[in-house]
Amino acid sequence: MKIHPTAIIDPGADIAEDVEIGPHTIVESDVVIGEGCRIASSALIASGTRLAAGIKVFHSAVIGTIPQDLKFAGEYSTAEIGENTVIREFCTVNRGTADTGKTTVGENCLLMAYSHIAHDCRLGDQVIIANAVNMAGHVTIQDFVIIGGMTAIHQFVNIGLHCMIGGMFRITKDIPPYCIAGGWPVKYENVNSIGLQRRGFSTETRNAIKDAYRLIYHSGILRKEALIQLEGGEMIPEVKNIVEFYRKSQRGVI
Repeated sequence: MKIHPTAIIDPGADIAEDVEIGPHTIVESDVVIGEGCRIASSALIASGTRLAAGIKVFHSAVIGTIPQDLKFAGEYSTAEIGENTVIREFCTVNRGTADTGKTTVGENCLLMAYSHIAHDCRLGDQVIIANAVNMAGHVTIQDFVIIGGMTAIHQFVNIGLHCMIGGMFRITKDIPPYCIAGGWPVKYENVNSIGLQRRGFSTETRNAIKDAYRLIYHSGILRKEALIQLEGGEMIPEVKNIVEFYRKSQRGVI
């Protein structure tokens, strides 16, 4: 274990033997840091943080501090980060509240500088959050999502699989899977065809997704009627996922 002599490590922290911790970093009690983690200078790893193996935490990041929620009453909760995720400078991750008990970030994510992951948020795997993205509590971001810099995300918003969202936008409604979203107010722009192709989706699957969104957004019929039409035919798993996303939305979909 390579711990700089100026780092402050609580004896109640559980730290793997090969972890590196830089100068002036603070690790509080009830922290678990897995094998191969690298924590740079002046970071704060607060009580309730769980870092899986291979995570990189850059200068002055703050992980596991209490929620910025006036209803928080000191209840026990955690902030859990998946394997090989990278957390860049000045990023903040709050732990959960009594509602879910934890904030979670999946594996192989990239949280860029100054981004904020609020209480009870759930991020999937392979998520990229660009600089200064700020999310309120209870946001769900599914796998393989990319969000552009300086975007604000309203509480309880759900962002679907394989989405790409532009920068400097305000997200107040759910974003359906496999799409590109942008504009002011934010709206559906197109299918994320290039991203899907890079991730191995076949031409047939991409075309079926395009046909589904063409019916939902460009056919001129009501959205509820478009969903009924899709449900009345044979749906591949991706189209079924789109329909279920709309059916389950609590905030409404763009």
